[in-house]
Amino acid sequence: MSDKLQKLLAHAGLGSRREIEVWISDGRITVNGKRAKLGDRAAASDRILIDGKLQALSSRRDQNVKALLYHKPEGEICSRKDPKGRPTIFDNLPAIPGGRWVSVGRLDLNTSGLILLTNSGDLANKLMHPSAGLEREYLVRIRGIASEESIEKLTKSGVDIDGKPAKFESVNAADLSEEGTNHWYRIIIKEGRYREVRRMWDAVGHTVSRLKRIRYGTIKLTRDLKRGQNQRMAPMQLEKLVDSVGLSDEFKGQMYSDTREAKKGVKTKPVSRDKVGVRSETSRKRFNDKGSNRNRRNNQTRTSRR
Repeated sequence: MSDKLQKLLAHAGLGSRREIEVWISDGRITVNGKRAKLGDRAAASDRILIDGKLQALSSRRDQNVKALLYHKPEGEICSRKDPKGRPTIFDNLPAIPGGRWVSVGRLDLNTSGLILLTNSGDLANKLMHPSAGLEREYLVRIRGIASEESIEKLTKSGVDIDGKPAKFESVNAADLSEEGTNHWYRIIIKEGRYREVRRMWDAVGHTVSRLKRIRYGTIKLTRDLKRGQNQRMAPMQLEKLVDSVGLSDEFKGQMYSDTREAKKGVKTKPVSRDKVGVRSETSRKRFNDKGSNRNRRNNQTRTSRR
């Protein structure tokens, strides 16, 4: 069975669909000796090379989905490699044998906060897609105080970004100390266009001086995850996130299934009350038999002494 090439490679955890489409356009991928082009289909059994390196896809299609949380500091980029030599988020992540991490969305160089990563490019693509409707929550520090009119425009009528309307789901003052002329707000948005949050505030006359993502869908950034650190997403967190966008059936059995299978290997057979009663009765009989034997020996000893 064949799939679109970018879908096949994304499912194998080699990158997001968008990223792989760029590789195809750049001529970095060949399928069975021919240079791939957008729209091509392929199967895991085909001979697929990326930058001249053969990809063993057959062993990856049924891999278990893994996921990480990463607290990105300012100054790191979300690309895998940077011609300028700047640090990337992938420098601090653990290696995956035979796979790679794919980020669920991006944060720009000067934005910090929560980034989700998974080894499934297919899952990453679905979580990023606008149809998923996942909320992104940010703490934003702007210069000045947002007027009621500005907030109304940002949340109701919206502003124009690249010829398309954009709006926040909500804008509320954050419970953080003011810093001179700067003020903090908590905003929620369901899109992830390039520098969208900053550009929207610019559109109503406020420059963003600090920006931090604190939630992506059902996943929150907690205080115990320090900047530059990552942690494994708990099984229940991942399953709740996937379920929130209606993907449970599609990825059923892939999410931490190795852990579930390990649990299945240890089976505890319940003991019925009847069996408990039989065991108790047997134990009492053994105890009574031992007591009778002990009394019999004592009587024999006393008789011999006489």
